[in-house]
Amino acid sequence: MVDNLQLIIITGMSGAGKTVAVQCFEDMGYFCIDNMPPSLIPKFWELIKESGKVSKIALVVDLRSRSFFREIQNMLVEIENTNVIDTTVMFLDATDEELVSRYKETRRTHPLAMDGLITEGIRKERGLLEEIKGDAQLVIDTTELSPRQLRERISNEFRSRDTHEFRIEMVSFGFKYGLPIDADIVMDVRFLPNPHYIPELRPLTGLEKSVYDYVMEFPETEEFYTRFTGLLEFVLPGYKKEGKSNVTIAIGCTGGQHRSVALTKRISEELEKYYHVNVTHRDKDKRKETVNRS
Repeated sequence: MVDNLQLIIITGMSGAGKTVAVQCFEDMGYFCIDNMPPSLIPKFWELIKESGKVSKIALVVDLRSRSFFREIQNMLVEIENTNVIDTTVMFLDATDEELVSRYKETRRTHPLAMDGLITEGIRKERGLLEEIKGDAQLVIDTTELSPRQLRERISNEFRSRDTHEFRIEMVSFGFKYGLPIDADIVMDVRFLPNPHYIPELRPLTGLEKSVYDYVMEFPETEEFYTRFTGLLEFVLPGYKKEGKSNVTIAIGCTGGQHRSVALTKRISEELEKYYHVNVTHRDKDKRKETVNRS
């Protein structure tokens, strides 16, 4: 029998990217099954253990499994009570607007809105999946991710798990474009002086020296940086001790172009002394894209 079997359960909102995810796991050498009824997973797992030939498995469980909501919680408890299985529930999510857009592009019908509006199906599904999302070890917001970027995110995540590496995702964002829904820690820096009101700094980003220096020159910025990094110094070892393989820290300002970018850069450089850190500036170029379209 194989020791330390890995079971990845892929679930989440319909249209959020589960098909891309399972294809990614297949490419990484996982034994993959789409649309596995939850009630069959414990029996299936027993067969896998007895075979001794498969050590990494990824299963997609979604709304096509009509017994999903009644059975998946009991199934997870049963699976996690076995010592040889390392189970991860990965929940894929996206904003309602993005999900509606994807359904319209593909001309598909939402599984919970067979005779109604897509938005109503999404609303029902979000309510039904709320508890599962709260229990998931990994939540990925695919709103801004292309299929290629989602593949890269999953690949990076599970490569680091194979080496037992604790990883931090640093994300800068603009509140005007919505919060990153996969963030574990969110910090609002809109209280800091805004470079947007300096004409020569307005078209630049927080990665450029003039903007970065402007943001950092204020005493309140330095005090925030000291207090926030002190908080992270306290909480991050706790996340690691509890078994989380990654923590997503999101820093937001109004447009995600100046203050959040500069502070994400500085904080990530400090954390890189102790952890593996990936940095994403989600909305850094959104204003430029809007200007170009107009």
